[in-house]
Amino acid sequence: MRRILAAAGLSLALSGYAYAEPVKIGVITTLSGGGAGLGIDTRDAFTLAIKQSGNKDVELVIEDDAQKPELAVQIAEKMIQSDKVDLMTGIIWSNLAMAVVPNVVAQDIIYLSPNAGPSALAGANCNPNYFNVAYQNDNFHEAMGQYATQTYKKTFILAPNYPAGKDSLTGFKRFYKGELAGELYTQVGQTDYAAEIAQIRASGADSVFFFLPGGMGIAFMKQYAQSGVNIPVMGPSFSFSQDVLPAVGDAALGVKNSASWSKDLDNEANKKFVEAFQAEYGRLPSIYAAQSWDTANLILSALSKASVKDKEAFRAALKEADFDSVRGDFKFNTNNHPIQDIYIREVVKEGDVLTNKIVATAFEDHTDAYADQCSMP
Repeated sequence: MRRILAAAGLSLALSGYAYAEPVKIGVITTLSGGGAGLGIDTRDAFTLAIKQSGNKDVELVIEDDAQKPELAVQIAEKMIQSDKVDLMTGIIWSNLAMAVVPNVVAQDIIYLSPNAGPSALAGANCNPNYFNVAYQNDNFHEAMGQYATQTYKKTFILAPNYPAGKDSLTGFKRFYKGELAGELYTQVGQTDYAAEIAQIRASGADSVFFFLPGGMGIAFMKQYAQSGVNIPVMGPSFSFSQDVLPAVGDAALGVKNSASWSKDLDNEANKKFVEAFQAEYGRLPSIYAAQSWDTANLILSALSKASVKDKEAFRAALKEADFDSVRGDFKFNTNNHPIQDIYIREVVKEGDVLTNKIVATAFEDHTDAYADQCSMP
């Protein structure tokens, strides 16, 4: 276990509530294995936001879930029972979120997701103690379904066989009006995609949509480039995020992907975030870092208005979303999931660095498909 006491850093404008007692936040994220890059960016952005706030009363309890649901469950229970955390956050993977979040919120602990957004928690099973600061899983894929409809006629789609993968292809198909050349669910953590690439080659597809985050996407793209298959690929930002682009290499150039954030978004909060993250860690931030940064600053804004011990007041302060998001306009829907713009990005090279730039807006003020099933007011 790693404990971090927030140290004084650059000033973040906070006023109002006086921090009379420490606030303890449990951060469960993936810091080892094939998905470690995602969790490291999540951890690093969150800790940097707390550091820069100058708030010395926030304590972070950070643990590695190793991408294992059973371990995440054990850590969460220890954080609640032994560490006595006030809030929880950090989980990257939807299967881990589904294992952890329902039990956490049932114990009256507020959980804020910086990434995973399974559909099962957005609709009928929404909860006042659950806030998703990232997206609902379908959202980015919906944007690519719309893009594919405008660009291609016969798309082959694939994703891992776990909740986010199923939401991914559901979201894509919700907005895709062309023909499907094939649909595959791969194994979580898979590293050999020879069979899938052979099916793509033989499918007659004019395009490929894939959602394979972390090491899975790196393995797929490297093997795809080596295979000689020249069918264009596309995906959500997770398949071409800043944390995986260096490993994928030039094979990613020109690929379109969807996201609610990009480092070139023209707002002051984003410029400060990108500059601060790069200065602190010597690398560009990914979308995982951006979402985690926003999660930390949402918490800080709520702490400036209400005590975390007053759950009703603190939930109301969170719901206001009174912070400067790196995404620009941001607000919560009735199911505590974001209403936000979603963009189409293209992988480009800036000097020797592969990165993304926005080339179009797919949706403005986009909501998820499950909010009307949520009974919260």
